[in-house]
Amino acid sequence: MPELEQQPRVPTTRRYLMCPPRYFAVEYVINPWMDPSVPVSVDTAMAQWTELRDTYRRLGHTVEEIDARPGLPDMVFAANSGTVVDGRVLGSRFRAPQRTAEAEHFRRWFVEHGYRDITMPEKINEAEGDFAWTGKVLLAGTGFRTDPAAHAEAQEVLGVPVVSLRLIDPSYYHLDTALFVLAEATDTTSAQIAYYPEAFSAGSRKVLERMFPDAVVADRADAECFGLNGVSDGRNVVLPVEATGLAARLTGRGYEVVFVDISELRKAGGGPKCCTLEIRK
Repeated sequence: MPELEQQPRVPTTRRYLMCPPRYFAVEYVINPWMDPSVPVSVDTAMAQWTELRDTYRRLGHTVEEIDARPGLPDMVFAANSGTVVDGRVLGSRFRAPQRTAEAEHFRRWFVEHGYRDITMPEKINEAEGDFAWTGKVLLAGTGFRTDPAAHAEAQEVLGVPVVSLRLIDPSYYHLDTALFVLAEATDTTSAQIAYYPEAFSAGSRKVLERMFPDAVVADRADAECFGLNGVSDGRNVVLPVEATGLAARLTGRGYEVVFVDISELRKAGGGPKCCTLEIRK
């Protein structure tokens, strides 16, 4: 399919919450990317994470930090710990017992920073791992982690319409490994996304095709290097260095690609978005 004519892209300033990988390790297996027999380096993970944080700051965004806690090696993947829309916070409830304690640490951070509209979910909900805000609609993934009933709970708590999508490939166990929002919808423009179709059920693919006919469609090579775990401010798109095919497609649509190395963090099944919880208003 030929690329659409390049359009001018306008970035918007974002606010992110991140957690340094001070205690990063791969000690258990809760996704196909994790292999405890493969050595990991905390120093390398810290260096890669620091470069990601500093990249956001260079792009003009605000980055808040939460302290890492010993015994929680996956706490670096902050996106799994909350969904914030219009200042309302929906916390997380993890499926894996190894990560359960993370939710309370993030809840306390929001309380300590003045947030009052905070709800902790009853259903299993791995936050922005499976929730993607498009500016008008919350896309919600299920199939491996987040309970389908959590989608209705998110709609009630956040007060926004929710569209459910089913993931079918265990390598793409969270929505944010297979789809991300490039530009949020406004009163005059539609949202634009990038996604990897093979990660979704047939019905979910049809939904995405109907909702986002101008989406950037990624291939397996893009997906396997966590290219769909990107972060966009509407113009600047932060991608893993290996996602060159996706980068070319995005450049053709008028986006500016910024590469980062997340190879060490990917050993635990994470990428740029996994490390980045967006705080909206």
